[in-house]
Amino acid sequence: MLSDQVVHAVLVLAGVAGLYLGAEALVRGAVRLALGIGLRAAVVGVTVVAFATTTPELFVAVLAGAGYSPALGLGAVVGSNIANVGLVLGVAALVRPFAVDAEVLRRHVPFMLGATALLVVLAADGRITAVDGAVLVAALAAFTLSLLLRSHGRGLSARSAAPRDVLLVVVGLVFLLLGARALIEGGTGLLAGFGIAPRIVGLTVLALGTSLPELATSVVSARRDEGTVSVANVVGSNIYNVLAVLGVLALFVPVEVPASVVTVDLPVLVAFTLGGVALMVHRRDVSRLDGTLLLGGYVAFVAFLF
Repeated sequence: MLSDQVVHAVLVLAGVAGLYLGAEALVRGAVRLALGIGLRAAVVGVTVVAFATTTPELFVAVLAGAGYSPALGLGAVVGSNIANVGLVLGVAALVRPFAVDAEVLRRHVPFMLGATALLVVLAADGRITAVDGAVLVAALAAFTLSLLLRSHGRGLSARSAAPRDVLLVVVGLVFLLLGARALIEGGTGLLAGFGIAPRIVGLTVLALGTSLPELATSVVSARRDEGTVSVANVVGSNIYNVLAVLGVLALFVPVEVPASVVTVDLPVLVAFTLGGVALMVHRRDVSRLDGTLLLGGYVAFVAFLF
């Protein structure tokens, strides 16, 4: 029993490392490719970087939904979005308080609120179907297209894409695949040994593991006094988690939504989302007190689950 748990713990650590290294390589390669074809750095940050840091959630959710339980993938998405606001934004604010860019509040935060509301509506009947998945993916396309259209003709990069950039993307995807498989197998085995339900596994172990790229990006940005990147990263990642990750998962396999998700997890997600936005809007900054409130709320949520 103990030896099995040790193996599962090692798999979790290996999975987290694989996801982190894969996301790092993918972000570097994807950003260079995007800049090489002429996208503005600001647009790259909200689209390419946010989507690339969401790829761990995508791999974990799809693999978990296809090989284990769709509820596990759903829990990973919901838990990751809660962690992004409570843990990632909270820790970043504790490292260094930061101002919130007006453009992020005006153009991107409404999309995050809309994506969260759409998830609640689609999950209300206890099932997210392939049609619902198509609706989510269509909303994602509309969001991405609106960003790209606003960036049209606003300056091109002087650098060009290189074969090394493509190699970084490929290597990143391979590490993400291997890391996702290790994290799922280790996480489910580790907590299942203690009788923990798949929903809790998704909300905690998988969510925390897949949120590491966002946490690392936001903390580094806060230390460099680039708080706008921290906020844009969290907002963009939450949008892509719902629209891209859950949308793709539902296209592959219908997702049954347990009653506990509808009555507990989604209301908590809404509360964190609205609370995070309220703190951003208030005085247009996120202070250390705000960070303490967010992080404390997240710790309380995880403690409540167990």
